[in-house]
Amino acid sequence: MTTRTRSGSAGDIGYSAYTDDVAIGSGYSSSRRPDARIARFVAEALGDARTVLNVGAGTGSYESAGREVTAVEPSKSMRAQRPTRLALAIDAVAEDLPFADGEFDGAMTLFSVHQWSDVEVGLRQMRRVTRGPVILLTCDPARVGDFWLYRYAPEVLDTEARRYPPVEQLTATLGGTSTIQTVPIPLDCTDGFNEAYFGRPEMLLDPAARQACSAWSFVDDRVREHFDETLRRDLESGAWDEEFGHLRRQPTYEGSLVIIRATP
Repeated sequence: MTTRTRSGSAGDIGYSAYTDDVAIGSGYSSSRRPDARIARFVAEALGDARTVLNVGAGTGSYESAGREVTAVEPSKSMRAQRPTRLALAIDAVAEDLPFADGEFDGAMTLFSVHQWSDVEVGLRQMRRVTRGPVILLTCDPARVGDFWLYRYAPEVLDTEARRYPPVEQLTATLGGTSTIQTVPIPLDCTDGFNEAYFGRPEMLLDPAARQACSAWSFVDDRVREHFDETLRRDLESGAWDEEFGHLRRQPTYEGSLVIIRATP
């Protein structure tokens, strides 16, 4: 059974680089800083799970010191960026987790499933090694194109939509009972994925900010140059603010970001 909810309050997502380490990993330290409000959604979804597996853990941004976290991360560059206060990440992939059945109270993967070579195999592995909830923080591909960025760089969001697995596929693979909750993105979100800049368009003119969002590495220079030229033009003329300026004053944005919680 699957239920879907939308939250009325806002709460570095641990991306995993299953493709090019340098292209995906660059820019994370400056642009991908964990947002405490998003972290609360992850913590609430994990509930009282004490031992937690983090698959595609990236730099470990949303790992809680109050839990016993085992991190799995196949990217050498991401593992190297993990703070020394966190445990070393295990070099492994979601599709072949080196753990016993039911070894963990809970498991999570944060903006990582779209990087996996076989999503269904990876999710079944997570379910196998987890007694309690499996948490996925991801984007709903059906809603990715609703963001204003589509006006300026449709190729980027089309890429994202193709890469993110449908929410229905994720819940069906995990089985059991699932809830899907839309996560409100704060206006001053510190974790710089594309929608984090919903009310701060100027930020996406910074190549470093774009590079921290993996979809930009899948488009060519022509797309990036067109985006830069057209957005700058519309910001200077006031056209962006005429259509989207209300977002600058909107405290949160409910876009494609969702958290899926599946229990056996």
